[in-house]
Amino acid sequence: MASLLDSHDASSGATSGDAAAPVALICGAGTLPFAVADSLTRRGRPVVMLALRDWADAAAVARYRHHWVAPGQLGRIMRFARDEGCRDLVFIGTLVRPSFTRLRFDWFTLRALPRVLRAFRGGDDHLLSGIARIFEDHGFRLVGAHEVAPDILMPTGVLGRGERDREDITRALALLAAIGPYDVGQAVVVADGHVLAIEGAEGTDGLLDRVADMRASGRIRSPMQRGVLVKAPKPTQDRRFDLPTIGPATIERVARAGLAGLAVVAGETIVAEPNRVAQLADERGMFVVGVPAGAAPGSA
Repeated sequence: MASLLDSHDASSGATSGDAAAPVALICGAGTLPFAVADSLTRRGRPVVMLALRDWADAAAVARYRHHWVAPGQLGRIMRFARDEGCRDLVFIGTLVRPSFTRLRFDWFTLRALPRVLRAFRGGDDHLLSGIARIFEDHGFRLVGAHEVAPDILMPTGVLGRGERDREDITRALALLAAIGPYDVGQAVVVADGHVLAIEGAEGTDGLLDRVADMRASGRIRSPMQRGVLVKAPKPTQDRRFDLPTIGPATIERVARAGLAGLAVVAGETIVAEPNRVAQLADERGMFVVGVPAGAAPGSA
């Protein structure tokens, strides 16, 4: 299997703002923030990491120009971004939704508390969009990682799936489109036409661990190498935030869950470490499919 991104035109996709101005990456855990930073650097655009304390990888962050902030310090983030000449901001990386009482508010956030509270009274997409509007009202532009680094997106590709898998993928996409308006999860596992699990607050990794546990306990009776994980953005989701993401850890968990492979929406899914993803899929005998966006019910 060649690199998952070999068929993708890395020069395609929208860019945002002044191509010479630095981009601030408000980054959480995982390797994805650094893949985006490296993509921007290759394109000649400066990067400043606004790293979330206790989440972002300190050793990796140290390789870039950076400042440390805590979740809830909106004013501190804005001050660093302005000082660095950044108008474009990107939210990227893993961050488990913190409880309201564990946020570390600065004076700006305290003054904006009614708006922050309203943002918290909803799902993750509602929360991120609400916080984004606060930044936008103060002159910043919130952009998606895929807008400034389009080469991180999954291309359209069909790798080794059979008719049974196509039917499961179609069923899973229809289910995700139906539950999307409720701001639930972005992933579902279907095997032989049966819905085995839907992503909840535990995230995709937790979903796959749950499927592996059910298989180990005998609650899933389908043979190994049957079933598919399908991820898709919610139909009404703000595409600037929290696009579905896969990476090497996803492949490992799909294999442990005994599934045949995974499918995602091409052009609307971020791939972390694509070469490693392709290598692991080959080693585990799994397929990875990028489904055309038009094939997903409810897609734009």
